[in-house]
Amino acid sequence: MTRTDFYILQTDQSSAVDLFACRLAEKAQRNGIQVLIAVDNHERAAEVDALLWGFREDSFVPHGLQSMDSALAVEINTGQSPGGHHGLLINLCRELPRWFSQFERLAEIVLQQSDSLTRSRRRYSYFRDRGYPLQSHPISNL
Repeated sequence: MTRTDFYILQTDQSSAVDLFACRLAEKAQRNGIQVLIAVDNHERAAEVDALLWGFREDSFVPHGLQSMDSALAVEINTGQSPGGHHGLLINLCRELPRWFSQFERLAEIVLQQSDSLTRSRRRYSYFRDRGYPLQSHPISNL
């Protein structure tokens, strides 16, 4: 069953979500975990792709847009089937991808904004009511 981690950022700055997603993807990739970052559209994919290239000066995260013939450690998904991915899903979508349960872990990043908090509470209840293992992690500094 998919373990769901809620990372609760102590900021209302939208850019913090993508920055934290990059840090999380880097850490997972360093630990040998395959990562899929789910976004809503190609514009968001391009934003996350650009940030992964330079979010930290001393970092390199091999990544790219998801394709069926790719075997990158970190891939960005824009709604298509996740293929053979099963490690960590970092969900940056407004809605929960219907295929989230094929992953060992799901990361939800919570921003201190009304719509983000409402969406996260709804998802937390969804997972809790279905017996998914849940963890919450307050993140005070980026």
